Amino acid sequence: METVKTIDPRVKSAILWGAVGFMSFLVSLQAYALLEGPLLSLPQGAAIGLLVGVAAGGCAYALEYRVAAWAARRATE
Repeated sequence: METVKTIDPRVKSAILWGAVGFMSFLVSLQAYALLEGPLLSLPQGAAIGLLVGVAAGGCAYALEYRVAAWAARRATE
């Protein structure tokens, strides 16, 4: 019988938050381009969006445990 490896929920959450950060930046950039005109070129926007996504995912991974512990302490108070 084969065992199926699953991704750690904390890593999965960080990846998803990174995707949210990436897409949110691109949506904001597109909204600005529609209202005012292009601010960045497409490759520049994608590169900055990637940096935003990596930063959001990294912060989510680093802070998730602390936020969960803080919420657990608040729930017991």
